[in-house]
Amino acid sequence: MNISHYQHACHWLAYLGSRFVAMSVLLLSFLGSAFAADHAVILMYHRFGEDRLPSTNIRLDQFDAHLEKLSSGNYSVWPLAKIVDHLQKDMPLPDRTVAITIDDAYLSVFTEAWPRLKAKGFPFTVFVATDPVDRKNRGYMSWDQLRQLQADGVGIGSQTASHPHMHLSSLADVDAELEKSNQRFLAELGLRPNLFAYPYGEYNLAVIERVKAADFIAGFGQNSGIAHGYDGYFELPRFAMNEKYGTMDRLTLAIDGLPLKANQILPADAVIAKNPPDFGFTLAPEIATKNQLRCFNATYDQLQISRLGPRAEVRFPGPLPSGRARVNCTMPGPDGRWRWFGKQFLVP
Repeated sequence: MNISHYQHACHWLAYLGSRFVAMSVLLLSFLGSAFAADHAVILMYHRFGEDRLPSTNIRLDQFDAHLEKLSSGNYSVWPLAKIVDHLQKDMPLPDRTVAITIDDAYLSVFTEAWPRLKAKGFPFTVFVATDPVDRKNRGYMSWDQLRQLQADGVGIGSQTASHPHMHLSSLADVDAELEKSNQRFLAELGLRPNLFAYPYGEYNLAVIERVKAADFIAGFGQNSGIAHGYDGYFELPRFAMNEKYGTMDRLTLAIDGLPLKANQILPADAVIAKNPPDFGFTLAPEIATKNQLRCFNATYDQLQISRLGPRAEVRFPGPLPSGRARVNCTMPGPDGRWRWFGKQFLVP
């Protein structure tokens, strides 16, 4: 090789080396941004194609559209257990990570949802109350069917034995519910779940402590919001999907959502002692100076908010009706996305 050819080869190798370094930096930058999230969206379903019960049902055409949206390439559908593990270990998640959860183990999960989810390769978790399965209640899955789901890699979570209103139960009864269901899971599935969904999304502080004492690692409600763990892992939110609230616009708003991180939430207990409650929370430092915080309630629509630094105090113009009452707070985020924080109150 003469000197000119040698110099040309060196220049070409140097060029290729610089291009490789540039591409490597670009790839690492992409991966860093794609895996920069510390939050995930958790969807909650109940029934599939059971049109006579629209409040807990999603129509099959709606569900098919949801799955098509989730398979568009913009979203990462992960097992719920994997998401919880990443959050608790401060391991980053892909942006727009989504978990699919299903409550109550209705038969339509087995006949309608599972084939569709399996065809898409989407993992999901079923939260099971064991008594209806033991009693072979009409419209519920059997233990044999649950074993088939388990063998296929479907996550199994607990929802007690009898699906009670837990905040109205004695602590002894709460403990008995958790122990009974755990024993049934062990007997039938060979495991006891470590993820727990509160029946009806209802709990109080005492119930949370009993769930923790029973060695569950996370608890899930039915209030809207983005799961992140900033304020702990036993009041994690989920977006409920049904015929009315399962539109594509709402689904898109949810799965593109960002967390509105808050802690020091008062009242701390979901069961309020004062009606209306004095509701307030402290925003996380990264959003503490952001404006356009809005909070809404079904009874009073937009609520009055007072801001003092990172602290937000929300006031209701009158008492809340008895039963479950929810407040959804939002704030605009980057790229047209919205930050979400939801709180459920139980009004005696």
